[in-house]
Amino acid sequence: MTTDAPSRPFRIDVHPRAGAATELVADVRRGFAERPRNLPPKYFYDARGSDLYEEITRLPEYYQARTELSILRTVASGLVERHAPAELIEIGSGSSRKTEALLDAIALERRPARYVPFDVCPEAILGAAQRLAAQYPWLSIHGVAGDFVRHLRHLPRRRGRRAVAFLGGTIGNLEPVERAALVGELARLLQPGDVLIVGTDLQGDAERIRRAYDDAAGVTAEFNLNLLRVLNRGLDADFDPTGFEHVARYDDEYGRVEMWLRATRQHSVTLGALAQTLELRSGEEIRTEISCKFTRRSVVEMYESAGLRMAEWHTDPEGRFALSVATK
Repeated sequence: MTTDAPSRPFRIDVHPRAGAATELVADVRRGFAERPRNLPPKYFYDARGSDLYEEITRLPEYYQARTELSILRTVASGLVERHAPAELIEIGSGSSRKTEALLDAIALERRPARYVPFDVCPEAILGAAQRLAAQYPWLSIHGVAGDFVRHLRHLPRRRGRRAVAFLGGTIGNLEPVERAALVGELARLLQPGDVLIVGTDLQGDAERIRRAYDDAAGVTAEFNLNLLRVLNRGLDADFDPTGFEHVARYDDEYGRVEMWLRATRQHSVTLGALAQTLELRSGEEIRTEISCKFTRRSVVEMYESAGLRMAEWHTDPEGRFALSVATK
């Protein structure tokens, strides 16, 4: 599907996941059969979940978003001047708020450019495209809504030198094997002269990091619990979110935060699409997200495994977050 705004034209290609309902069934069947039970975090991001995530990024505990934005604002001008991208592709673009630091730097170069936001949520892309089209009238916008596991091949044909951005520390939501596969796919989008820009949350004080996933206002808890409503719609299920609580803890062994949904009472949940019933004991948990934390060495190794070279490394003064640039 392609959408064009009536005032300022932009394009959004929406690629519904082929067999999306079947994919959800398969993911739930597989994840609930494992111990501990687990679910892929991609199902967080329906329209409500995307809105909640944007609210999370503004919370005082969630240092990642403001720290990354501060780094971007500091380095964007030099980055754009050094690498001169003709187009900016952003994977997992969400609201595209942080992207404005890069677009402002591109505007200073006074050259035509294209922005390609890629996200699982079409509504998020539409809202961002409408705002950016008004804010940057010189900018060509071609959004792509899809799953980055399947739909990166549908990115528009290149218009010149590329900067591919994967911000927000989202790379940490993937298990090591999945992460290696995705970075390999992103590397294949690059040609000599192109750059890959990745935001990574860094290892540090465990409690400070954990609190970013367990805020005092309970927004992250609501974000986590909303996943049950997504399952109810997608699986014809009857989870009762009031019978679960949000849990976030730091795993020292793996250097990551894990988010869980813990049953506060016994549940017997009908999963209509799976034609089965899920029995959960009080206190039983379902893991809904991991968020791995990195070191400079682990980021270098991540790039090298995909045939890339880390060309730049930028952090905040406290060393909490890093923005790195890789090239072929």
